[in-house]
Amino acid sequence: MKSVHLQGVVALLSLCAIGQAHALDYKSIGAAPAVLYDAPSQRGRKVFVAPRNMPVEVILTYGEWSKVRDASGDLSWVESKLLDAKRHVIAKVAGTRVRSSADDTAPVVFAVDKGVILEMSAPSTTGWIQVRHRDGQSGFVRAADVWGE
Repeated sequence: MKSVHLQGVVALLSLCAIGQAHALDYKSIGAAPAVLYDAPSQRGRKVFVAPRNMPVEVILTYGEWSKVRDASGDLSWVESKLLDAKRHVIAKVAGTRVRSSADDTAPVVFAVDKGVILEMSAPSTTGWIQVRHRDGQSGFVRAADVWGE
């Protein structure tokens, strides 16, 4: 009996380790707004129209559909063909500062309000992300101040 119990514990721990090793898969809504549904079908209830470039976390893919999580934590379904691998992030707080270099003492190039979408130019390696605003300004933002990286 102890052997069966021990095997069950080992199996459970293995599954937990696999789950923790799974990297987050972020993508963005493509060049046009996309309808998000409550089910993987156009017959599902429309829950939201996502703006172009909005970052989403892909939870799973089912056929031609992807289940995604948005910045507020809501889950919905979107047609996979409407997702783009080009990465974007969204500001989590008002007054998110974008600096000239990856340093808290660097000059602020510009600031954005909560919900502003920024194109990711380079992923985080030191807690900072290189971003570009749609108006062409670019700089570095703290990874903790944005969602989608």
